[in-house]
Amino acid sequence: QVQLAESGGGSVQAGGSLVLSCSLSGDRGSKKYIGWFRQAPGKEREGVSHIFTVGGTTCYSDSVKGRFTIARDNPGNTNTVYLHMNSLKPEDTAMYYCAAARTWPGCPANDPNEFTYWGQGTQVTVSS
Repeated sequence: QVQLAESGGGSVQAGGSLVLSCSLSGDRGSKKYIGWFRQAPGKEREGVSHIFTVGGTTCYSDSVKGRFTIARDNPGNTNTVYLHMNSLKPEDTAMYYCAAARTWPGCPANDPNEFTYWGQGTQVTVSS
């Protein structure tokens, strides 16, 4: 069992930055992929980025590549996964969720069902 809790969302103007945090508890030491998804009203949940907690391999969707950076602390016993979001655009506005998967979810992670554990989400609003 893995429990995840997101924090760091908020409101920012276009071009600004935010850092989201995903705190892990429970089975932190096992190998897993921690991903960030987002969902805007009326749209499907979209995979944004994920990272392998042991090897650090990362993946980004085309919509955020070059603007967002995912990182984790303590390889092998990860406490927190971060999503550094720069050059934010109004279309980045969404509820952001972190999630955990035991097996390779693909790159980009298009299927939320590949992820077993989910946090409650944190809202990001970008104004023009």
